[in-house]
Amino acid sequence: MENEIVKINDKNFVDFYKNISSILRNARENVYKAVNFAMVQSYWAIGQLIVEDEQKGETRAEYGKAVLGKLSLKLTEEFGKGFDERELRKRRQFYQEFQIRDSLRPELTWSHYRMLLRVKDEK
Repeated sequence: MENEIVKINDKNFVDFYKNISSILRNARENVYKAVNFAMVQSYWAIGQLIVEDEQKGETRAEYGKAVLGKLSLKLTEEFGKGFDERELRKRRQFYQEFQIRDSLRPELTWSHYRMLLRVKDEK
């Protein structure tokens, strides 16, 4: 019995494989969702720091462009693309539009939030 060869088309093996592959697909999907939501939360926190620490709660800091430019260079140097001034302004806007952190939804990706930021009328 130990030396018995399992046939790939054996119904028990096929069901066994389907169960395991389903577990792996679900795990990958959960990891993707968790990583995505962690990134959305980090973008919110970056926006919060820009507004509250650098801008002292004002809509814009008087020296904001210089700060964002310097920040962009340093972040890009360490973390790669995705931190140009335009993206940093989007993160600032993200925080300004969604100031209640608990209102962030794990079902929404950064792309969803970027689309929502383009909506001019709340209605």
